[in-house]
Amino acid sequence: MRHEDLADADCGIAQALGVMGDWWTFLIVRDIAGGTTRFDALAKGLGVSRRALTERLGALVEHGVLRRRPYSQHPPRHDYVLTPKGEGLLPVLVALQDWGSRHVMGDGSLDAIGTEAEARRVHALVGHPVPGLHSKNWTVLYCFPGAFAPGAGGHPPGWGDIPGATGCTLESLTYAQREPAFRELGADIRGISTQRPDQLRAFAEHARLPFPLLSDQDVRLAAALRLPTFRVAGADRLKRLTLLLDPAGAVRAVQFPITDPAGSVDAMLGEMRLRAGAGAGRKVGGDT
Repeated sequence: MRHEDLADADCGIAQALGVMGDWWTFLIVRDIAGGTTRFDALAKGLGVSRRALTERLGALVEHGVLRRRPYSQHPPRHDYVLTPKGEGLLPVLVALQDWGSRHVMGDGSLDAIGTEAEARRVHALVGHPVPGLHSKNWTVLYCFPGAFAPGAGGHPPGWGDIPGATGCTLESLTYAQREPAFRELGADIRGISTQRPDQLRAFAEHARLPFPLLSDQDVRLAAALRLPTFRVAGADRLKRLTLLLDPAGAVRAVQFPITDPAGSVDAMLGEMRLRAGAGAGRKVGGDT
């Protein structure tokens, strides 16, 4: 059935489901958002038949959710990538993941700490590339729920009652204090949340942070990496976690869950020192 044939033609939910079709279609969009863009890789990762995958990819292209991007002429091959229309589905994917984690796999309670299933998913990111984050140095990327400068709106009502939500200012200030040590070890620091860029700039200036804070307001990174989130006051927030990225942008270490924001900074600094020591040892061994 085409979405134009649905009886409830004025219902956006009905029309959206007419385009998305079934659960396989959502999973296809999920994996493409995560960087799996080629047919064979999609078929293998999803375990779906080639015929079913061909039909669903064709329908998504027809509806303007995906577009084909050629990468080989002989033989003709192409990637499937999200269009702006498809990127509009990213908040839907994040909302579905949050609902499933909280209400299907969890007991329905609201927290910013994380579940065992979320921990397994996040720790499985080791080796996974992080889109858009490449540096000549290592990068410590800490994800936090929200931090606000005085007069910048403040935290949502009930913020202090959500387990794991508080501590963002302490975490950021601790990273600022340890920044020279990280820099000496060849690591840059970046913080990221789903706050607006102006809110993050205001907080960074107020706290005098020596590193930038990035905005994932459009939840592209959250959707691409399937990062744990929680929803409060009508907004999606990242649960607290930290990723250590190598210079190529691949995840090499994960901290999650984090129950001690300040302590996690020293733990990550220790991780960098271990890696720096191991690297020096290999270099010395190679020179002898």
